[in-house]
Amino acid sequence: MRIDKLLSNMGIGTRKDIKKFAKDGLVQVDGKVVKDSSQHVDPDHQTIEFDGEVIRYREFVYLMLNKPPGVISATEDLVERTVVDLLDAQYMPFEVFPVGRLDKDTEGLLILTNDGKMAHELLSPRKHVPKTYYADVEGIVTEEDIVSFKNGVRLDDGYQTLPADLVILQSGDVSQVEITIVEGKFHQVKRMFQAVGKRVNYLKRIQMGALPLDPALSLGEYRELTEEELSLLKMME
Repeated sequence: MRIDKLLSNMGIGTRKDIKKFAKDGLVQVDGKVVKDSSQHVDPDHQTIEFDGEVIRYREFVYLMLNKPPGVISATEDLVERTVVDLLDAQYMPFEVFPVGRLDKDTEGLLILTNDGKMAHELLSPRKHVPKTYYADVEGIVTEEDIVSFKNGVRLDDGYQTLPADLVILQSGDVSQVEITIVEGKFHQVKRMFQAVGKRVNYLKRIQMGALPLDPALSLGEYRELTEEELSLLKMME
């Protein structure tokens, strides 16, 4: 990879900037000043430094976000605040995007990455990657609802959902439940409860496949995935 491309991808500056930086002697490869920014390097086997700081190059980044309500799952929007707007400037050069979407008022686990192949695999309908949500539901959730969800319910547009697992944590005027679905239809969880005569007041995604949301992450906080967590994601591909 060319030095100017590598440093540009890491957010050091434009290729024009880096050409000047190199001429000024700010770029080193294996301890030697390199003034030709078009020189090729191997970031896996060579040490690249800029202005005395070692540059640890990586092609992909993987972030776990505890999405807050009021933020949309998009990379940019002229009106609304997006999940990408929550990130530090250091991640901007990677051009990350959300893997799938959560509704504007839904909280919880959202993965952001620039790894298009992984994102495609995780979102592929044929993969049936399970997604688990916690919900506060207005109305008494019953064993009958569990059976209905297990058989799949018919939504307002006539679509019959695939089977879903419904667990009642507490049943009452406002019931607390967990639901696991393997699809991602528009407002699906809310529409499934609507189909059985109930309404979702609060919704939070708590797990995707085998990857749970880190409980230490407050709303709006995020961090990079650990190697172990990344391996859990790759198991779903």
